[in-house]
Amino acid sequence: MSSVDAGSAPGHQRNRSPPASDEPETHKKKRNHVTETPEDEQPLLQTSADPAPSSPADPAPTPSSFPTDPAPSSSSFQPLCCPPAVGTTIVRCCHGGAKMAALAYNLGKREINQHFSVRNAKLLALGLALLISACHVVFWGSSSHGDDTCGYLISSGRFLGENVWQPYSCMMHKYKASDATSCLRDKRVTFVGDSRIRQLFFAFIKILNPHVKEQGNKHENIPYEDSRNNIGVDFLWYPEVNVSMKQCFQSLSENPSSKPQMVVAGAATWSIKMNNGSAESLSQYKVNLIDVEPVLGKLSDSSEVYWMLQDPVYEQLLSESRRMITNERIGAYNDVAAAILNGTNRRSRSKIKIFSVSRLISEETIEQSPDGLHIPETSRDISAMILMNSYCNKIMKPIDGSCCQPTPPLTIIQKIAAVFFVLSIGAYVVISITQRNKHRRNKMCTDIESGEEKKPATVTPAASTMEVALFSLSKLGLIMAYFYFCDRANLYMKENKFYTHSSFFIPIIYILVLGVFYNENTKEPKLLNRDQTDEWKGWMQLVILIYHISGASSFLPVYMHVRVLVAAYLFQTGYGHFSFFWLKGDFGIYRISQVLFRLNFLVVVLCIVMDRPYQFYYFVPLVTFWFMVIYGSMALWPQITQKKANANNLWYFGLMLKLGILLLCIYVLSLSQGSFEKIFSVWPISKLFELNGEVYEWWFRWRLDRYAVFYGMMFAFVYLMLQKRQVLFEGKGDPLFFTKVSNILLFFSVVLFLTYSIWASSCKNKTECNEMHPSISVLQIFAFVLIRNIPGYARSVYSSFFAWFGRISLECLHQQNSEYSSGV
Repeated sequence: MSSVDAGSAPGHQRNRSPPASDEPETHKKKRNHVTETPEDEQPLLQTSADPAPSSPADPAPTPSSFPTDPAPSSSSFQPLCCPPAVGTTIVRCCHGGAKMAALAYNLGKREINQHFSVRNAKLLALGLALLISACHVVFWGSSSHGDDTCGYLISSGRFLGENVWQPYSCMMHKYKASDATSCLRDKRVTFVGDSRIRQLFFAFIKILNPHVKEQGNKHENIPYEDSRNNIGVDFLWYPEVNVSMKQCFQSLSENPSSKPQMVVAGAATWSIKMNNGSAESLSQYKVNLIDVEPVLGKLSDSSEVYWMLQDPVYEQLLSESRRMITNERIGAYNDVAAAILNGTNRRSRSKIKIFSVSRLISEETIEQSPDGLHIPETSRDISAMILMNSYCNKIMKPIDGSCCQPTPPLTIIQKIAAVFFVLSIGAYVVISITQRNKHRRNKMCTDIESGEEKKPATVTPAASTMEVALFSLSKLGLIMAYFYFCDRANLYMKENKFYTHSSFFIPIIYILVLGVFYNENTKEPKLLNRDQTDEWKGWMQLVILIYHISGASSFLPVYMHVRVLVAAYLFQTGYGHFSFFWLKGDFGIYRISQVLFRLNFLVVVLCIVMDRPYQFYYFVPLVTFWFMVIYGSMALWPQITQKKANANNLWYFGLMLKLGILLLCIYVLSLSQGSFEKIFSVWPISKLFELNGEVYEWWFRWRLDRYAVFYGMMFAFVYLMLQKRQVLFEGKGDPLFFTKVSNILLFFSVVLFLTYSIWASSCKNKTECNEMHPSISVLQIFAFVLIRNIPGYARSVYSSFFAWFGRISLECLHQQNSEYSSGV
C-alpha cells in the first residue's frame, strides 16, 4: 500500500525467522480415485506412516518438494475430514459426510483458484470493454440524434426514484442559484405562451432566486430582473398560435436590445378550449404554426429556441369548461407541432428544438395536478432544470453534467502526453517485433560438423529493461486513453448516481463472501501485521469504491461509517510512517522521494491526461500532506528515534513534547478557517490546494479527519513500548493479553464499536455528524483493531482476496473512481 511502507509496521521491523530447511515431505496418494496435488494446503487423507503436517507458520511446500512415491496400502491410513484449527492438533474423524464436505471444499477451492486468476480476470475485463465499446459505436452510428446528448436530454429519460429524473445516456447537473447566476449573467431569457409556460417561467426563475413568489396577473406579461447581475427573464402572455404570437417573435428577432439568448414557447390547450376541440381548430393551428415557423427559424439563428410540446392532462379532474381538452386531442396537436418544427433530429435543417421530455415527466406525475390541467410542481421543477442544463452546461461545464457538453479541446499538455504515449506504444511494437524476428532466425541452428539441428538454450528471449519499460508505458497509455474516453467523450453512456440499499449492500455482501472464501494463515501473527493491514486496506477500498459508485453518501449511516474508513486509512498512515521513522531513523531524501513518487505518480498522470487540478483527487493531496507533517515532526531537530531514546529516557519526554506541539498546531489551525485559507492561498502552494479558485474544499477535507494521523502515531508509539516491555503475547493462537484481560477488552471493544454505529445512525444531519466525527472516529478504529487482534486465531488468519486489493495502491482505485463517479 502506498501510504504505509512495507516495512513500516512495528511487526515488520523484526527479522523474521528463516524457513525451516527440512520441509516434511507430502506424498501423492490416491484415495477413492481422487488424486491429491501439491497445491492442497494439507492432505485430506493422511496415513499413519506419514510425517506430521507442518504448522500453519511453516512456509507452504512448493511443487518441487513433492516426490512421486508409491502410494501406501489402503489399510494404513486414517481419514482427515476437517482442516485443523490454528494452534491445535489435527482432528481425525471417520464421519463420511464431514470427509466428503472437506474433500468438496478443497477440490472446489483448487478448481476456482485454477481458473479465477488475475490474468484471466484482466483478459475478461478487456474483452468486455472492447465488446461494450463496439456496441456503443454501432448504437451512436444508427441513432437519430447521433452522439448529441442534447437531443436525448430534451426528448427522453426515466425516473430513477421519487422526483429524480435521469436523462437518456447523459448526466444532468443540479444547478444552484450561484451556478445559474454565473451562467445567465448579462443574458435575457423569454418565455412565450399560456398558463403552463407561465408555470415553467416561475420554476425557472426560482433556480436563480428560490425566494421568488408567484405574483402578477395571470393573463398578462410578467418580468423578472436581477439588476445586480444584469439578468432578465420575461414571461409574455400569448396563449394561442396566431398572428399576435408571430408578431411577438418578429419583435424579439428584430430588436437587438431586447433579443433574448434563450426563447421557450408553446401553446395549444387554449385553442382546443376556445374552439371546443373541433377539427377545424386543429387545421387552423397547423396553418398558423406553418406561418410562425420561418420567424421562429430566423430567431433560432441567434438564440436557442425551444418549442414545448403539450403535457397530458388528468381528465378525471378537469372542470366542465375544460372537458374538451383530452389527451387524444393534445396528442394530435403535438404531432402537428413536431412535424413542422422538429429541429431536434440531426437530419433536420431546422434549429428549433422540440422539448418533448416534459410529456414523459408529466405522465408519471399528472395525477398530482391540482385541477387536471396545470402541471404539478415536481414536473415543472424538473423541466426547468432540464432547460437550465440544456443551455448552461456548455458554458459552465459542470463535472457531473455531461448532457449538452461537447468534447473539450485538448490542451498543449494533453497533446504532449498523447504523443508521448503513442511514441511509447510504437517504440515497444518496433522493439518487440525486432526481438522476435531475431529470435526466430536463431531458433533452429545447424551443427556444421554433425549436420543435425539443435534448439537454442532458451525458447523465448528475455525481455530487456527498455522493452519492459516501454511495455509498462504502453499499458499505462491505453488505460489513460480508456479513462479519457469514459469521462470526456460521448462514446459511453453516463448516468447520475442514485442510491438504493440494494445497489450498495448487495455488492458489499458479494465481496464479503469472496473474502471469507479466500482465508489463509499469516506467517507473522503480530498485532497489525503486514497481511492484516493489507487485508484491512483491501476491503476498505472496495467498500469506498462501491460507496462512491452507488451514491451512498446520501444515506447518512453509510456516509458516517465510510468517513471512519477514510479516517482509518489516515490512521494507518500515521501508524506506519511513524513506526518507520522511529525504528529506522531514515530521514534521507531517498525515503521522501520514494514515498512521494509512490503516492503521486498516478494522480499526476491523471491530472495531465484529464486536465484536472491536483486537488480534484483530494485524497492523494491529503495523504501526501500528512506524510510531510509526519516527516517534519520526526525529522526536525532534535531527531528522536528508538535507539536514541533507549540510550537516554529523557528523549521519550522530548518525543511527547514534539507530539504535543503537533496536536496543538492542528487544534489551533482548525479553529480559524480564515487563517487556514490564508496560509494555503499563498503562491505557489495554492496551486496544489485550490479547486475552482478556492481552497474551501481542502479546508473541509483536512478538518474532517484532522486528528486521525495523530491518533495513528500515538497508537504506534504505545504499541512499540508495550512490545518492548513484552507485555503482549503475539504467538500463534495466543490471546494478545492474559485471558481475563483479553476477554474484558474484547467485550468493551464490541460495545464501543456498536455504540459508535448506533450514534452514526441517529445523527440528524451531516453538519452535526461532521462536527463530532474528528474527535470520536478513533473510538471505532481502536475498537476494530482490538477486536481483530485480541483473539489469537483472528490474528493468525487473513483474507488473501482483500489483501491482494490492499497491495494495490488505494490511490489507484480512488483516482479511477473520481473519474467514474463524475463520468460513467
